[in-house]
Amino acid sequence: MDLRKLKTLIDLVSDSNVTELEITEAEGKVRIVKGPVASGAPVLAQQVMVPAAQVAAPVAAPTVAEIAEAAAVTAAAVAAEAAAAGHTVKSPMVGTFYRSSSPGAAPFVQVGDTVKEGDTLCIIEAMKILNEIESDKAGTVKQVLCENGQAVEYGQALYIIE
Repeated sequence: MDLRKLKTLIDLVSDSNVTELEITEAEGKVRIVKGPVASGAPVLAQQVMVPAAQVAAPVAAPTVAEIAEAAAVTAAAVAAEAAAAGHTVKSPMVGTFYRSSSPGAAPFVQVGDTVKEGDTLCIIEAMKILNEIESDKAGTVKQVLCENGQAVEYGQALYIIE
């Protein structure tokens, strides 16, 4: 990880309400933990794990701009990967995800199934009400992103449809 990115992450954590941040990249793993406030300034502890091949070179701390840039690049990469994968069907509510209408029944859709707009994909139970979630796009189900019985959040990705 670039030192400038690391410094940016440290500054972002110190200036926010986030108390702990852990990022894993190909080059290594970084964990930043913000401790209790002492005399008006937050105390930061950082743990950097770098592969043995990279230990020989001394590491300087990155700037805030570099860490912000790294976070933006990572977010953009995740968004681009999801966009390239197809259309994402997201949860319209908080609840419990079910792939079928009852425990012994077959799932509404499987990976590889062709769906039309309006076809039922799953059920989300919220406040003892079973809500059918319908496809908002026609295509082929490429990926099921949730497990049966899993709690889901508003806006969480449920399916990828191509």
